[in-house]
Amino acid sequence: MANKLRVGILGATGTVGQRFVQLLENHSRFEITALAASDRSQGKTYAEACSWKLAGEIPEAVKSIVVSACEPNLDCDLVFSSLPSEMARETEENFAREGYPVISNSSAFRMDEDVPLLIPEINHDHLKLLEVQKQTRNFKEGGLIVTNPNCSTIVVVMALAPLHYRYGLESVVITTLQAISGAGYPGVASLDITDNIYPFIKGEEEKVESETQRIMGQFQNDKVEYAPFPVSAQTIRVNVVDGHTAAIRFKLKSTPSIEEIKETLSNFSSLPQELKLETAPQRPIIVREEQDRPQPKLDRNAGGGMATSVGRIMHDKVLGYRMIALNHNVIRGAAGAAVLNAELMLSQSLLGAQASRLQ
Repeated sequence: MANKLRVGILGATGTVGQRFVQLLENHSRFEITALAASDRSQGKTYAEACSWKLAGEIPEAVKSIVVSACEPNLDCDLVFSSLPSEMARETEENFAREGYPVISNSSAFRMDEDVPLLIPEINHDHLKLLEVQKQTRNFKEGGLIVTNPNCSTIVVVMALAPLHYRYGLESVVITTLQAISGAGYPGVASLDITDNIYPFIKGEEEKVESETQRIMGQFQNDKVEYAPFPVSAQTIRVNVVDGHTAAIRFKLKSTPSIEEIKETLSNFSSLPQELKLETAPQRPIIVREEQDRPQPKLDRNAGGGMATSVGRIMHDKVLGYRMIALNHNVIRGAAGAAVLNAELMLSQSLLGAQASRLQ
């Protein structure tokens, strides 16, 4: 414990909360000391309160932790939040106001100008917004909020950002095929999704469009200037348990060859890989050469669920180029993304005085 930062999880019994528990089980820098959830779970041990839905058993270290209310008196140094958006805004702000670093998977603060919307490989410089946040929010010392993007945005940005930085994007058209787990548990009714697709996910298209432009925007004059290229997105729920797929068509400012695009993606690496952060995949983007890859069944767990697989990279008759990208929506797209954010922040001494002993 002396060499680990104490972690609390808000929304600990839900789909993403369980992934947080699983991913942090053997983490070298973080140790779960507090779990919080809704009224019906409070006062019970985690083993009693949680209907565990992941492969394997509930980690022994958390079984006997008594589930607390989502209130800022938790015995921890930072909190990961997987709260529903309708609860998250007030609750996460309450924690930050009391001096807790909040690493959130919720959408509540993603588009606030002074809150970093972070993918560590892509826009780690946006953490400079925390200096702005200190001036604009009434948080106690150490309190902050950092968010990770929507699960479908992450797969899109991971595939596009290296190309944008090298060649410049002019326009993007995206169709996502999103797994059932993205709707939480119990998610979509079986009679709605069996033998079917569901061509509407509330708010999702707007999130993909705006978050993509924000993440790939430039930090200038204490704010993020959104990327100027237009993004058009359609989002579809499909009968897949885990793994979001994105069919992406894009226009570039220059005309690299297909081999140059593949090389750019294959060789992409960034600060998390340089720092060898624990949750960072060694190869953040894996280019598949097979004509029928990537596939959710075969590729969602690449890089421990943290790598993005890209395939079917080819010329497009309308926009110039197209490709298929995929990653694990609950790991890279949610809990794993937040853990990686926290690892990066710890490495940059951004998690407060509590973390100073770990530097």
